[in-house]
Amino acid sequence: MTSVSNPARSASQPGPDEARAAQLRAANINPRTGLATDYLNHFNEAIMLLEMIPDMPECAEDFLSWRPLSYAEHFTASHFKARDLAIEAYDSADAGIRAEFDNITAAMTSILSAVSAAMREARQDKTRVTLAEQASGWVKPLVMLAGGIINGGTEADVDYIMTH
Repeated sequence: MTSVSNPARSASQPGPDEARAAQLRAANINPRTGLATDYLNHFNEAIMLLEMIPDMPECAEDFLSWRPLSYAEHFTASHFKARDLAIEAYDSADAGIRAEFDNITAAMTSILSAVSAAMREARQDKTRVTLAEQASGWVKPLVMLAGGIINGGTEADVDYIMTH
């Protein structure tokens, strides 16, 4: 059987898959995973606020104003140029990749929410500082793991991150 070329599409015209991948790449969305690293800024903001608390305990109030947002909520509220595309790509991402990503982001949200609740109960700056230091130590590696998933990382990458 001989292959028949499509005269309607020359080599310079990308097919639908290539065009979609180019559209996602242009929007800073990984075409292989359908995920965007911009969502991690939401968690990095919380980490930054936590890291300020040891030097400036009054920054605990800023951290306490941080609220968890889902992937879609983050993009809906953001100024991300391709926010609708980011949400749509997430919704159509591979279920396994998305489940792994969602598990990690849910763990980060749980940690940050629990630390926030504990910080509200804390009466001493020293306690808030300890909570902030512990929380940032727990969440930072998870942000790295989530970034690895977004960028198409493997289990070996996860093992490396967790041991270093």
